[in-house]
Amino acid sequence: MANEHGEWIMYGVDDNDPYCLHTVNDAINYINEIGFLPLFKNEVPGFSLEERTVSRYWWSGIPAVDPWEWRIVIASSEKIAYGKFFDKKAGFISLEWLPYFVNYRRDGYDFDALWDEGKAQFRQKKIMDCFLDKNEYYSHRLKQDAGFGKGGEKNFEGTVTDLQMMTYLCVKDFRQKLNKQHLPYGWPLSVYTTPEILWGRELVTSAYGEEPCVSRDRIFNHIREKYGAADEKQILSLLK
Repeated sequence: MANEHGEWIMYGVDDNDPYCLHTVNDAINYINEIGFLPLFKNEVPGFSLEERTVSRYWWSGIPAVDPWEWRIVIASSEKIAYGKFFDKKAGFISLEWLPYFVNYRRDGYDFDALWDEGKAQFRQKKIMDCFLDKNEYYSHRLKQDAGFGKGGEKNFEGTVTDLQMMTYLCVKDFRQKLNKQHLPYGWPLSVYTTPEILWGRELVTSAYGEEPCVSRDRIFNHIREKYGAADEKQILSLLK
């Protein structure tokens, strides 16, 4: 997706294109096959869900064909990690590849160790501490309980994005708020959790045994193998 002369342009494929993903199950299978995939078009040509789907179906509100709706199904399935993992933008990572992203992005540190070493920000700790007592948080409640907002800490969205890029947080679902009668209303909001809560520490940290630079190279070489037209600068812009 790009803004050209004030107009948002989607880069998709035709219905009859052999590379077109027609259903959410097609998308899930493709993500698991390719290993990881940004949601929108980026520096690497062809490397996005956007470029594998029909552009006119986006934001149509028809779950069967709308890739924007698919991201909710995929996140809530808990079979693929979803969050802002690619250049601070949304995307998917299969559970096979998640440990390598975790090892690379965390540089081998659990968050507590990162904090103890003085490598984490206080705002990040305030957010992560919320998950010591709860397994999930609506975005608006996390902002409130972590002390952001009026008179409190600043840059909640940026801090949560950074924590996703570092793989300490991910999105497990999108849900509407509930009113006093416990009826849903409004737009669906992100529901955050940690990868360890969703899939267990054993899986999430299973690549800690290799050097983070080895995990980085593994991811880099996988993109280059699958998308040979991409150059080093394009790939690193996504992975930094």
